[in-house]
Amino acid sequence: MATTKWVLDPTHSELQFKVKHLMITTVTGSFNEFSAELTTDSEDFEHSAISFQAGVNSIDTGNKDRDGHLISADFFNAEEFPAVSFVSTSFKKVDGDYKLEGDLTIKGVTRAVSLAVEFGGTAQDPWGNIKAGFTLSGKINRTDFGLTYNAALETGGVMLSEDVRILGELQFAKQA
Repeated sequence: MATTKWVLDPTHSELQFKVKHLMITTVTGSFNEFSAELTTDSEDFEHSAISFQAGVNSIDTGNKDRDGHLISADFFNAEEFPAVSFVSTSFKKVDGDYKLEGDLTIKGVTRAVSLAVEFGGTAQDPWGNIKAGFTLSGKINRTDFGLTYNAALETGGVMLSEDVRILGELQFAKQA
């Protein structure tokens, strides 16, 4: 099979992160501006090359003050590091689903990460475009990437968890 390129359909995709706040609830944020590309040479997508980039200034948690704090130097430092990026190093089938491994770069720090991926299948839309859907999930430690801001609570503990869950619903369109 020839190499096939797939590009993200941003209107049918989302990229989110979730962080525990006060260790009792979870706050969800999204990147409203991101792109992704997938290149494959097989029908089952195994061994595909995948990359994505998300604009830090597009962070949206539903609270403008919090969003402003997240893009500040306390967290992502969007002025100096305007994007979060990922480049795959491996995409393998494991027990019917996939394991995606690659290099994630946040705030100028690159670390190897592993994400679980469910392949939703392929379908043709009403305009004849071939689409492929994937759900990805994983967890990173934000301090590994220099996102170390936190506050101690009077009652003990900290305001923010170090663990951050990453969730994505990604739909790709096959390029002709």
